[in-house]
Formats: sequence, C-alpha cells, structure tokens
Amino acid sequence: MSSHLPSTRDRLADEGGTAVIEFVWLAVLLLVPLIYLVLCLTRLQAGSYAVTQAARESARAFVTATDDPSARVRSQAAADIAFEDQGFSGGGSLAVSCSGTPCLTPGESVTTQAAVSVPLPLVPAFLGDAVPLGIPVSASQVAPVPRYEVR
Repeated sequence: MSSHLPSTRDRLADEGGTAVIEFVWLAVLLLVPLIYLVLCLTRLQAGSYAVTQAARESARAFVTATDDPSARVRSQAAADIAFEDQGFSGGGSLAVSCSGTPCLTPGESVTTQAAVSVPLPLVPAFLGDAVPLGIPVSASQVAPVPRYEVR
C-alpha cells in the first residue's frame, strides 16, 4: 500500500477551515464601526439628557427661590447636579434670562438655556483640526414666576 501525500497544489486548493477565518474577519470589520457608533450615540444621548434636565431643573429652582441672588445660586447648583449626573461635571454651561426686572416679578417668566459639548469617544486630540472633537448639545426651558405666591 502506498500512501498518497497531497501535493502543494492540492493543499492550496483545499478550502477547508477558511470559513471560520472569513467569518472572524467579517465580524471584526462590521462590529468595530458598529460598536463605535453605539458609543457615540450613547454619549450624545447622555448629553441630551443632561442639558434637558439641567434646563428644566434650574428653571424650577430659580422660580421657587425667595430672592434673586439665592435664585441664581440655586439655579446653577441644580444645573451642576444635572450635568454631573450624566458624566459632564464641569463641562456644561447655564444662561438665565428674565422677562421682567427683578427676575422674580410675579407673572413674568424665567428662561434657562443649558449647553454642553459632548466629546467624541476615542478621538485623539491631535485630530482636532481635521475632525470635530465634540458635538454641541443645548436645551432651553421657560418657567413662569407664580403670580399668587407670597415671597
């Protein structure tokens, strides 16, 4: 009995086992961008939650205060808590504007605008000239000052 050894040509033509390698390469090529997209979208959603909550809660804190100086402090504290809650501590900004003077005049309104720049994950800083490193997200809220509340 003679043993038949496959020739080099036969071994190269044999495709046994290549399906696993093709699947792994295809999975890597498709999953890496998909995972990055999910990371970006989750950070953007967190930024959206942060500015919405910061604007809403800072307006509420402002109109429930007893005087203008404490209202601004309360409003900023509420916004800072909202930003920190979503992982943007120190990165958000808050602007408060009033329709009347003083701000807590009954029947007037207070408008708060919260903004944050959401950094893109895994983008190195040296690419800042070529691609944006952050996406700005903002929200605003208008809250009426209670007309019949005694201050």
